[in-house]
Parts: sequence; structure tokens; C-alpha cells
Amino acid sequence: MSVQETLERTNRAGGVPTAALPHDDDGNAAGTGRGGVEKVAIENAAQSASASLAPRRAKRRMPEPLKRWGVRLLAIVVAIGIWHYLTAVDFNYVMNFENVPEPLVVANSFIGHVQTGEFYIHVLVSIKRILIAYSFAVVLGILIGLLMGRSRLAEDFFIPYIEVLRPIPAVAWIPLAILMWPTEESSIMYITFLGAFFPIVINTVHGAEQTPEVLVRAAQSLGASRVEIFWHVVIPAALPSIAAGLAIGMGVSWFSLLAGEIISGQYGIGYFTWNAYSLIEYPNIVVGMLVIGGLGTLSTYLVKLATQPLLRWQKAERGR
Repeated sequence: MSVQETLERTNRAGGVPTAALPHDDDGNAAGTGRGGVEKVAIENAAQSASASLAPRRAKRRMPEPLKRWGVRLLAIVVAIGIWHYLTAVDFNYVMNFENVPEPLVVANSFIGHVQTGEFYIHVLVSIKRILIAYSFAVVLGILIGLLMGRSRLAEDFFIPYIEVLRPIPAVAWIPLAILMWPTEESSIMYITFLGAFFPIVINTVHGAEQTPEVLVRAAQSLGASRVEIFWHVVIPAALPSIAAGLAIGMGVSWFSLLAGEIISGQYGIGYFTWNAYSLIEYPNIVVGMLVIGGLGTLSTYLVKLATQPLLRWQKAERGR
């Protein structure tokens, strides 16, 4: 078979036209023997196949963040659907949903509350208490945790207090907090502080203890002092655990706030929820619970967002 006939067959099979190739003086395609023609045909077929498949693949791909948020929204929709079904049929087997308000009733109650100024006062008072108590917990928790993680003396001194007080639930602190502190406000902040303090200090101790000794020895061999090692080696190595403790502590602080605000007789989203229970206002109970959950989720996300710049080195290592 001549070169010209092979090129014509390649053209009919989807290759480039023969006229598109350079020719020599005899009319044959320049630079193509029998093996060259076969190579050109294979390359052209591969290019045409990849060109036809590329748009299809691009259409099927979905951005990863969009996909993840889609799954999360789907989970919320499924939960609301199950909630609606159980309340609509008055499910009463193991769990009793006969008195649980339906999602639409709770939504109407929430819309009614957000149109009043008093509801925002409850929210703002709770946020103020969280910020003050959580700030104290962060400072003391990280400081004591770092000392315990790198000093046996500090660990032996603080560990009895932490291990004895940590299992005590926030509700159990209410009577003693009233006796210890002069005002209701300080009692609420104290209980909220305890909820955030223990997760922060425990995670900080874990992070400081897990500092690689090879890094400490390398810093010592370079002439670094104990203070420099503590600041430039121990603290950066403990940052992932500290960040986890900060996020966990924020969530637990909202849990403790609900218990603490039972003391209060005026404002706070925890007081709002407890007062709704006392008045048998079932939709308001769920509204208060969902608002606490939403505020807790938002504040935890903000804590993670604030700690991300301190953990950029983790992403750099993963990128390698």
C-alpha cells in the first residue's frame, strides 16, 4: 500500500486531511514513511478522542466545597423531615413525640421572636457572658496546660485539682457558685468558665507532652535556651492540640452557660429556654435549644477560623 493510500484511509478514519500535511516533490507527505504514517494516525485518533471526552468529564465534576456543603444541607433536610414525620404521626414507642412541636410551629415561633427586641437582649447577654468567661479560660487554660506539659512539678501540683473538679457537671456547681460569688452574673460566668477551661487545659497538656524530643535536642545543640525552646519549639508543636481544645471548649462553654443561666432571673438565652419550660411553652423550648446550637456552631467555626493562620505550616507539609 502506498503512503498516499494510507493517508487517505487515515483521513477517512478521523485523522487530519492529507492536504494538511507538508508534501515533498513526489507528492508524498513529507517526513512520513509507513511507520510515520501509522504514528500520525495514532496521535490524531488519540487527540480527537481526548478532545471529545474532555467536555464530558468537565461537566461531571463538581467542586469539592459545593459537594460537601450539599451533603450537609441534605443531612439537615433529612433530620427536619424525620422530625416532621414523628410529630405528625404522634410517634410513641421508646420515645414520645406527642407533645413535641412540629417544625413549622417552631419556625413560626422563631419568626415571632426575632421581631421583638427582648429576644435580641437575651442573645446579646449570653454572648457577652461567653466572651468574658471564655477569654479567662483561654488564658489560664493554655498557660497552665503548657506548664503541666513541660514540667513534672507543675503537673503534680495542678493534676489533683483538674482530675477532681473536671468530672463535676455544670448543674452541680450552681448551689456552690451562688454561695461563692457575690452576684448572679459572676456565678454564671464562673460556671461557663469551668466548662471551657478543662477541655482547653487537657488538650494543651497533650500537645505539649507530644513535642518531638528530636526537635528539642536539635534546638539545644544549636545553643537555644530553655525559654527559646519553650517559645519556638514547644508552643508551635502544641498548637494543633491547643486549637482543638479551643474549639471543644467553646462548644462546652455554651452547654455550661445553659446550666448557669438557670440562676439568672432576667436575661440570657439559657434563661429564655428554662422560662419556656416553666411556662409549658413547648415551641419556645425548641427555639431556645436551636438558637443555642446555632450560636455554639457559629462561635466554634469562628474559633477555628481564627486559629487557621497559626497552623499554615501543617498545610505546607501536606502540600509536599
